Amino acid sequence: MGNLPGSLKLSPGGIGPESKQVMENIKTTLEAHGHTMANVVKCTAMLADMSEWGAFNEVYKTYFAEGRYPARSAFGATALAFNARIEVECIAAK
Repeated sequence: MGNLPGSLKLSPGGIGPESKQVMENIKTTLEAHGHTMANVVKCTAMLADMSEWGAFNEVYKTYFAEGRYPARSAFGATALAFNARIEVECIAAK
């Protein structure tokens, strides 16, 4: 979820800022455990509105080397926690 660090408050501004924040949260968590985004092997994206896929994808792809994207699945959700627009779950391997 694109919550601001240390809080349950979402990054304001909709899908773009939430997407950036959720990816930053994932990146920060990986780095805290000695990993990088290059270690991500699979992501699952859950969107409150699948029509926002393109906006999410524009942000998502900036976090990986071009042509080296992890496996990914995505689906629409009726509702996400805290009325978020996006949730992303990633698996990393070292």
